[in-house]
Amino acid sequence: MRKLKHYFKSFFLIELCKGLMVTGRYLFKPKFTIRYPEEKTPQSPRFRGLHALRRYPNGEERCIACKLCEATCPALAITIEAGPREADGSRRTTKYEIDLFKCIFCGFCEESCPVDSIVETRVFEYAFEKRGENIMTKAKLLAIGDKYEAQIAADRAEDAPYR
Repeated sequence: MRKLKHYFKSFFLIELCKGLMVTGRYLFKPKFTIRYPEEKTPQSPRFRGLHALRRYPNGEERCIACKLCEATCPALAITIEAGPREADGSRRTTKYEIDLFKCIFCGFCEESCPVDSIVETRVFEYAFEKRGENIMTKAKLLAIGDKYEAQIAADRAEDAPYR
């Protein structure tokens, strides 16, 4: 009996017809494909993209060189060196580097920062053309922070109930 049933299914291509029915069902429905460069997908305010260092409204950098982000980084992608500032002798970073090839974009550095200095922006469209561009230096991170400060502040305001 089982062989007869198997012969019947294989002779009349029952499985193929079932597959074509599924294809036919979705053939005329609206598509949900996104054409990437022209259309962007919606992002969460908590999206973790490219890193940035923030400044206070008076222009002073926020990082106090506490090295908590370096300590919490599971991939050991952050390197910080600290030194006293000439103006008032407070401790500031002299070297702040993030190796983006090592970084796993987990957000632990952002969560551990007591002064909200290091953040991850919504920027995900970036590329490297030369060796060494994957190392984000303090100057690059501050430039990214200055460029996207309005968006970062808006995301922080939206995210306030969740912090």
